[in-house]
Amino acid sequence: MRSLILGGARSGKSALAERLAIDSKREVVYIATAQAGDAEMASRIAHHRARRPQQWLCVEEPIQLADALREHARGHRCILVDCLTLWLSNLLGDADEHAFERERIRLLDALPELPGDLLMVSNEVGLGIVPLGELTRRFVDEAGRLHQAIATVSERVVFVAAGLPLALKGTLP
Repeated sequence: MRSLILGGARSGKSALAERLAIDSKREVVYIATAQAGDAEMASRIAHHRARRPQQWLCVEEPIQLADALREHARGHRCILVDCLTLWLSNLLGDADEHAFERERIRLLDALPELPGDLLMVSNEVGLGIVPLGELTRRFVDEAGRLHQAIATVSERVVFVAAGLPLALKGTLP
Protein backbone atom coordinates (compact mmCIF):
# COMPACT_ATOMS: atom_id res chain seq x y z
CA MET A 1 0.00 0.00 0.00
CA ARG A 2 1.22 3.47 -0.92
CA SER A 3 0.34 6.21 1.58
CA LEU A 4 0.88 9.96 1.34
CA ILE A 5 0.85 11.72 4.71
CA LEU A 6 0.52 15.49 4.52
CA GLY A 7 0.51 18.18 7.19
CA GLY A 8 2.09 21.41 8.31
CA ALA A 9 5.26 21.86 10.34
CA ARG A 10 5.03 20.03 13.67
CA SER A 11 1.57 18.71 12.80
CA GLY A 12 2.35 15.14 13.84
CA LYS A 13 2.71 13.74 10.31
CA SER A 14 6.10 12.09 10.92
CA ALA A 15 4.94 10.62 14.23
CA LEU A 16 1.88 9.16 12.48
CA ALA A 17 4.03 7.68 9.71
CA GLU A 18 6.37 6.14 12.28
CA ARG A 19 3.41 4.63 14.16
CA LEU A 20 2.01 3.19 10.91
CA ALA A 21 5.44 1.74 10.09
CA ILE A 22 5.64 0.05 13.50
CA ASP A 23 2.04 -1.18 13.23
CA SER A 24 2.80 -2.72 9.83
CA LYS A 25 4.86 -5.42 11.61
CA ARG A 26 7.21 -5.33 8.62
CA GLU A 27 10.91 -4.68 8.41
CA VAL A 28 11.24 -0.88 8.17
CA VAL A 29 13.57 1.10 5.94
CA TYR A 30 13.60 4.82 6.70
CA ILE A 31 14.68 6.99 3.78
CA ALA A 32 15.75 10.41 5.01
CA THR A 33 15.94 13.21 2.46
CA ALA A 34 17.19 15.97 4.78
CA GLN A 35 20.62 17.51 4.57
CA ALA A 36 22.06 19.26 7.62
CA GLY A 37 23.01 22.61 6.13
CA ASP A 38 22.95 24.45 9.46
CA ALA A 39 22.78 23.81 13.22
CA GLU A 40 18.99 24.10 13.39
CA MET A 41 18.49 21.49 10.67
CA ALA A 42 21.10 19.24 12.30
CA SER A 43 19.06 19.47 15.50
CA ARG A 44 15.86 18.51 13.65
CA ILE A 45 17.62 15.51 12.10
CA ALA A 46 18.96 14.44 15.52
CA HIS A 47 15.43 14.65 16.98
CA HIS A 48 14.08 12.36 14.26
CA ARG A 49 16.98 9.91 14.68
CA ALA A 50 16.43 9.69 18.44
CA ARG A 51 12.73 8.93 17.96
CA ARG A 52 13.22 6.09 15.47
CA PRO A 53 13.58 2.47 16.61
CA GLN A 54 17.22 1.33 16.48
CA GLN A 55 16.47 -1.74 14.33
CA TRP A 56 15.22 0.36 11.42
CA LEU A 57 17.60 0.61 8.49
CA CYS A 58 18.19 4.28 7.71
CA VAL A 59 19.15 5.38 4.21
CA GLU A 60 20.09 8.99 3.61
CA GLU A 61 19.20 10.00 0.05
CA PRO A 62 18.64 13.70 -0.65
CA ILE A 63 18.37 13.51 -4.47
CA GLN A 64 17.91 10.08 -6.09
CA LEU A 65 14.81 8.96 -4.23
CA ALA A 66 13.51 6.67 -6.99
CA ASP A 67 16.79 4.74 -6.99
CA ALA A 68 16.70 4.34 -3.21
CA LEU A 69 13.09 3.12 -3.33
CA ARG A 70 13.82 0.59 -6.06
CA GLU A 71 16.88 -0.66 -4.20
CA HIS A 72 15.14 -1.17 -0.86
CA ALA A 73 11.48 -1.96 -1.61
CA ARG A 74 10.59 -5.58 -0.92
CA GLY A 75 7.30 -7.34 -0.26
CA HIS A 76 8.18 -7.88 3.41
CA ARG A 77 9.23 -4.26 4.02
CA CYS A 78 7.65 -0.97 4.92
CA ILE A 79 9.53 2.02 3.56
CA LEU A 80 9.04 5.39 5.22
CA VAL A 81 10.20 8.45 3.24
CA ASP A 82 10.59 11.63 5.28
CA CYS A 83 10.13 13.97 3.59
CA LEU A 84 9.14 14.81 0.03
CA THR A 85 9.27 18.59 0.46
CA LEU A 86 12.88 18.45 1.69
CA TRP A 87 13.65 16.29 -1.35
CA LEU A 88 11.96 18.92 -3.53
CA SER A 89 14.02 21.69 -1.88
CA ASN A 90 17.23 19.76 -2.50
CA LEU A 91 16.37 19.37 -6.17
CA LEU A 92 15.22 22.94 -6.74
CA GLY A 93 18.52 24.08 -5.24
CA ASP A 94 20.55 21.76 -7.48
CA ALA A 95 22.91 23.36 -10.01
CA ASP A 96 21.24 21.24 -12.71
CA GLU A 97 18.04 23.14 -13.52
CA HIS A 98 16.46 19.96 -14.91
CA ALA A 99 17.20 17.82 -11.84
CA PHE A 100 13.76 18.14 -10.27
CA GLU A 101 11.77 17.32 -13.40
CA ARG A 102 13.99 14.33 -14.15
CA GLU A 103 13.82 12.94 -10.60
CA ARG A 104 10.08 13.69 -10.32
CA ILE A 105 9.38 11.62 -13.44
CA ARG A 106 11.60 8.81 -12.16
CA LEU A 107 9.78 8.81 -8.80
CA LEU A 108 6.30 8.80 -10.34
CA ASP A 109 7.33 5.99 -12.71
CA ALA A 110 8.68 3.90 -9.81
CA LEU A 111 5.78 4.25 -7.36
CA PRO A 112 3.20 1.95 -9.01
CA GLU A 113 5.64 -0.95 -9.31
CA LEU A 114 7.15 -0.94 -5.80
CA PRO A 115 6.40 -3.97 -3.63
CA GLY A 116 5.62 -3.74 0.09
CA ASP A 117 4.25 -0.78 2.01
CA LEU A 118 5.34 2.79 1.34
CA LEU A 119 4.70 5.75 3.63
CA MET A 120 5.59 9.14 2.17
CA VAL A 121 5.61 12.20 4.45
CA SER A 122 5.36 15.71 3.05
CA ASN A 123 4.62 19.25 4.17
CA GLU A 124 1.40 20.79 2.92
CA VAL A 125 2.57 24.30 2.06
CA GLY A 126 -0.26 25.48 -0.18
CA LEU A 127 -2.72 26.61 2.48
CA GLY A 128 -1.38 30.14 2.95
CA ILE A 129 -0.96 33.23 0.85
CA VAL A 130 0.89 33.22 -2.47
CA PRO A 131 4.59 33.81 -1.66
CA LEU A 132 6.36 36.90 -2.99
CA GLY A 133 9.59 35.38 -4.32
CA GLU A 134 9.85 33.48 -7.59
CA LEU A 135 11.69 30.47 -6.09
CA THR A 136 9.25 30.26 -3.19
CA ARG A 137 6.27 30.39 -5.55
CA ARG A 138 7.85 27.65 -7.67
CA PHE A 139 8.43 25.54 -4.55
CA VAL A 140 4.77 25.85 -3.48
CA ASP A 141 3.52 25.15 -7.01
CA GLU A 142 5.80 22.13 -7.52
CA ALA A 143 4.92 20.72 -4.09
CA GLY A 144 1.22 21.00 -4.89
CA ARG A 145 1.61 19.31 -8.27
CA LEU A 146 3.82 16.58 -6.75
CA HIS A 147 1.27 15.89 -4.00
CA GLN A 148 -1.56 15.64 -6.52
CA ALA A 149 0.39 13.20 -8.70
CA ILE A 150 1.39 11.03 -5.75
CA ALA A 151 -2.14 11.11 -4.31
CA THR A 152 -3.42 9.74 -7.62
CA VAL A 153 -1.24 6.61 -7.37
CA SER A 154 -1.61 6.20 -3.58
CA GLU A 155 -4.23 3.99 -1.98
CA ARG A 156 -4.25 6.18 1.14
CA VAL A 157 -3.84 9.94 1.62
CA VAL A 158 -3.93 11.42 5.13
CA PHE A 159 -3.88 15.03 6.29
CA VAL A 160 -2.59 15.64 9.82
CA ALA A 161 -3.32 18.74 11.91
CA ALA A 162 -2.68 19.12 15.66
CA GLY A 163 -1.65 15.45 15.77
CA LEU A 164 -5.04 14.36 14.45
CA PRO A 165 -5.15 12.38 11.19
CA LEU A 166 -7.91 12.87 8.66
CA ALA A 167 -8.17 10.24 5.92
CA LEU A 168 -8.68 12.00 2.58
CA LYS A 169 -8.44 8.79 0.56
CA GLY A 170 -8.61 5.24 1.87
CA THR A 171 -8.87 4.46 5.58
CA LEU A 172 -6.67 4.55 8.64
CA PRO A 173 -6.05 1.32 10.52
